Amino acid sequence: MIKGPSGATIWSENVNNLLPFYRDTLGLNVRLETPEFVVFGDGDGTNLGLGTHSEVKGKASDPYRHMVGLDSDDLDADFRRLNAAGVEFIEQPTDYDGLRIATLRDPEGNLVQLFQPVG
Repeated sequence: MIKGPSGATIWSENVNNLLPFYRDTLGLNVRLETPEFVVFGDGDGTNLGLGTHSEVKGKASDPYRHMVGLDSDDLDADFRRLNAAGVEFIEQPTDYDGLRIATLRDPEGNLVQLFQPVG
């Protein structure tokens, strides 16, 4: 029986194009690291993977097709910190029916959304 999502993976031509951004800039916790694959997570059962894939070349051609969502306990502070670090946001923190969302681009153009419940 399929129970639900356990994670997502973002593939790249070279995992090292993305690793510093997700690990150092966003501050995600590395759980597993090999030369071609990295898993982020805090042991809660949901993971984000980054990997090198032979069929992926260059930047994302359709970054709106899949968006990774990351939880934040202070989205406005994260927005200020990341914006000051030069991260490109395509949407500043905005409230949507009980959820505050900000959307940014990673170094290969993939879209990442930061989420914080409101109320």
